[in-house]
Amino acid sequence: MSAQDLVTAYKVAVPEKQSQELPGLDKHIKPGIEYVQQEYWDNDGKPYLRAYTGSGKLLDKYALITGGDSGIGRATALLFAIEGLKGVTISHLPQETEDAKAAAEQLAKHGCDVNTVALDLQRDSDCQQLVEAHIRRFGHLNILVNNASKQIIEKRIENIDLQNVRSTFESNIIQMFAVTKFAVPHMKRGSSIINTTSVVAYAGSPGLVDYSATKGAIMSFTRSLSKQLAPRGIRVNSIAPGPVITALQPASRDADEMESFGLGVPLHGRAAQPAEIAPAFVFLASPDSNAMTGACIHINNGIHVGGS
Repeated sequence: MSAQDLVTAYKVAVPEKQSQELPGLDKHIKPGIEYVQQEYWDNDGKPYLRAYTGSGKLLDKYALITGGDSGIGRATALLFAIEGLKGVTISHLPQETEDAKAAAEQLAKHGCDVNTVALDLQRDSDCQQLVEAHIRRFGHLNILVNNASKQIIEKRIENIDLQNVRSTFESNIIQMFAVTKFAVPHMKRGSSIINTTSVVAYAGSPGLVDYSATKGAIMSFTRSLSKQLAPRGIRVNSIAPGPVITALQPASRDADEMESFGLGVPLHGRAAQPAEIAPAFVFLASPDSNAMTGACIHINNGIHVGGS
């Protein structure tokens, strides 16, 4: 499949040839990213874009979103704000300050009070500091979105850098334990924890062995924690996206690989936009999913993740 074969209203459906240094910035993605514009289809099967419309699902609630400065995290924060979220804390690395500032400006336009915190979640003390900063600012924590992660591609196990493996585990799952440990004491009955895992936790990825392993660990973490917290009325669920256009991709791939990123997936033939993933976070954060815990929502454009 080529870009010319795609039927889509997104002008940013296919990334250009590009690369960035980790952790990457949304502002440098070419041709761009959609955070709130969703693809609709008319009665003749023609696509068009329409901005997400809220209905007060998260009115007067407060959320903490790790990695909320960019990609899926930013789209989630924006849709939460459109749904009436009163305040949000978004964490980001110091290198991502430009994205965090842009995200805060977008969120403020929707009337959401924004608290941006620059730190390194690979340090336990920073995880504790993040939660404390949120509570000092807002006093309440209804929704925790554990979204921040990183990936480093290595196609041969004998060449894998073990320090990168350790760093990937610290970034993707160890910090999730830490942030959640410090957050849960502030969460009341009816609160929601949402963890971002990945299609590769189920389908695997030959070039992302360590990353895939962390995403599998997130699934086990979600299922086990959901059982522990169910008696306290705190729901714990996860979302497993397939290919999505975010800054993480050009920051971890060769420029040539980005030019065709996502092309050929079964549904629509393209990678998803963050705006197409974020509504699932709204669902899991809101009372719409009051009867769900320990579950995973697969948003992967039809990539098969069933058993052998």
